[in-house]
Amino acid sequence: MIVQPQCAVKLQIATLQVDMAAENFTGDGQQKLLCSEGLAAGLYSHLTFLSVLNCFLSVTAFLGNALILIALPKESTLFPPSKLLLRSLSTTDLCVGLISEPLAVTYWMSVANDHWNICRYVSMASFVSASVLCAVSLMILTAISVDRLLALLLGLRYRQVVTLKRTYMIVITFWIVSTATTATWFWNPLITRWNSLIGVSMCLLISTFSYTKIFVNLRHYQNQIQGHVQQPSQTNQLNIARYKKAVSTAMWLQLTLVACYLPCGVAEALVTSSGRSSPVSHVQFYIATLVHLNSSLNPILYCWKIVEVRQAVKNIIRQVLRHCFSS
Repeated sequence: MIVQPQCAVKLQIATLQVDMAAENFTGDGQQKLLCSEGLAAGLYSHLTFLSVLNCFLSVTAFLGNALILIALPKESTLFPPSKLLLRSLSTTDLCVGLISEPLAVTYWMSVANDHWNICRYVSMASFVSASVLCAVSLMILTAISVDRLLALLLGLRYRQVVTLKRTYMIVITFWIVSTATTATWFWNPLITRWNSLIGVSMCLLISTFSYTKIFVNLRHYQNQIQGHVQQPSQTNQLNIARYKKAVSTAMWLQLTLVACYLPCGVAEALVTSSGRSSPVSHVQFYIATLVHLNSSLNPILYCWKIVEVRQAVKNIIRQVLRHCFSS
């Protein structure tokens, strides 16, 4: 079972905020670096800039993913379970813009303005939301890679094995597992850290295996076609082209997430090995913004890679603008 995958990757908003909050909940009461005057020293302009930038990213993530959720049902080439996985990913990105980014902005402004009581509560709320949403995002992307592999390997049996009901159950399980694992932080943070490390490794391993297997099978299929004089039917060519587009979309989503979260993973590894310091924490604030950027980039990838979604988004925007100007 994959548990809490992205806690490990996102512990910059997380661990950064968590260490202090965990001690508050255990009754220690000692002020940690997370909500202390030493953290805010000379950082007012940086925190203000990050707050403004993340307010903008919050709006783009919310509006962009809201448009995608409206447009995805109009896409007819994807099988309903595959479409459900994409809708679930857009939902987590929308929640990042609606919940996680406003909480991060509130945390930064509470640090900048020395509101330490607010800081304590907001840091914990930010940790919980970031951990749950990031865990679900990575697990859904892993499920998308497995879904694409099953579509290739099962052939006609794919629609019998991968059903909408089973996909709903899988998505619900992801939310339950990520929420339950986040809750273990209040009991033993070490368990959460190990779950994060194991979960991230498993997700990346499964995704890498799935896409490698897909490329090997597609290459083998192309070699078979070239080795025969008879050309494949037009319908078969169309299905393969459609399948390749779906795989391309999934891979771009996966690579974008890795690019946005990898610096977080490196920074967390450094913190774990060498300890936390103010300079490292300052850099982590900017890295957290890169993590938030992922939720704003995904809608752009949908519009770029899926023609019907792009056209549906354009139509929605035209209708909204026409309504605004007509009224």
